[in-house]
Amino acid sequence: MNSQDAVEQAYREHWSRLLALLVTRLRRFDLAEDGLQDAFVAAARTWPGQGVPDRPAAWLLTAAHRRALDRLRREENDRRRLPLLVTGTVHEDPDPDAIADERLRLLFACCHPALSADARAALTLRFGAGLKTAEIARLFLVPEPTMAARLTRAKAKMAQAGIPLRRPTADDLPARLGVMLKVVYLLFTEGYRATAGPELQRPRLAAEAIRLGYLLGELLPGEDEILALLALMILQHARRDARLDDNGRLVLLPDQDRAKWHHDEIDRGLDLLRRLGPPSGDYHLQALIAAEHSTAGATDWPRVAQLYAELERRTGSPVVRLNRAVAAAEAGSPEAALSLLDGLDEALPVNHLVPSVRAELLCKLGRHAEAGAAFDAALRLVRTDAEGTHLQRRRAESLPRAR
Repeated sequence: MNSQDAVEQAYREHWSRLLALLVTRLRRFDLAEDGLQDAFVAAARTWPGQGVPDRPAAWLLTAAHRRALDRLRREENDRRRLPLLVTGTVHEDPDPDAIADERLRLLFACCHPALSADARAALTLRFGAGLKTAEIARLFLVPEPTMAARLTRAKAKMAQAGIPLRRPTADDLPARLGVMLKVVYLLFTEGYRATAGPELQRPRLAAEAIRLGYLLGELLPGEDEILALLALMILQHARRDARLDDNGRLVLLPDQDRAKWHHDEIDRGLDLLRRLGPPSGDYHLQALIAAEHSTAGATDWPRVAQLYAELERRTGSPVVRLNRAVAAAEAGSPEAALSLLDGLDEALPVNHLVPSVRAELLCKLGRHAEAGAAFDAALRLVRTDAEGTHLQRRRAESLPRAR
């Protein structure tokens, strides 16, 4: 592996964990973020000549911490804080359990009720999960400048409020649980289906979300919404190895090689579902849908469509309606599915899945000219290489060739 690849791999594998450690030690989001960015710049500059260190994460953590201290020395207003930070120890090889605990502290602090729900979720995804501002903006369906401004305001409010960074207790969690679960699932969503870039999946990110879900479950054992979210994530993550073929092309559910599914994980997810009573929350309904997709036989699409209809009734989510349309089409009602897309272009203006689903439905109905225009609209919006290749292939396969 060359040095540039090593830097990129280190970013993918260690950014979020190192950022969590730095924030909890430095007690300042700006210092942690800027210091870590500087450390990666330094790695890109020095590793080609000096070689990749044996422990890249330790090298980056030490470099980031030193740069943060250098900045504090230049900030006259922060001189009184400097001795506390200088005496802190930077472990050369951070313990994974310690990192998990640090990230839980950060997750808890970012979900403080002094912040708005959206600000809490966005801040946690940036500093607890290490997602880029553009990635968070796409998850929230807002322009990147809007999200950047939201993050800046949230960071300022956290500093003004003096929100402590501490590990939560079971008594602390109920008031913040809803936002923490939302953040964990948004983190998983980005790992399960990336919003942009060359990779459709980011399995490490998805696995990290599942690990955070287990941490919450340890603090609040038996909490139904935590169990439901864990079941949902585990069932979806279990299909990761079958979602792309050997050439990196997207494989839709009906065409997946089910021998590649992680059936032990599916069993674990189904076991979690069996511990729950009747559907009592949004994650439970979504987990039941994931369970239908994880069966050994054919998916019961009418049942999936019914579950999505109930989920839409509860949430009013345009994304849920989009998924409901797909299920309705698979259940044999492309006309009804097409009508469900009405208004979704306005509700999800940058989501390529709306025109791509419309294109598939129009093809089923024999309206090929309209389908071609919808495929073109989807291709203008798609942000991942695998999905773009899939759309191009589907357009070529589905539309009659001109004679």
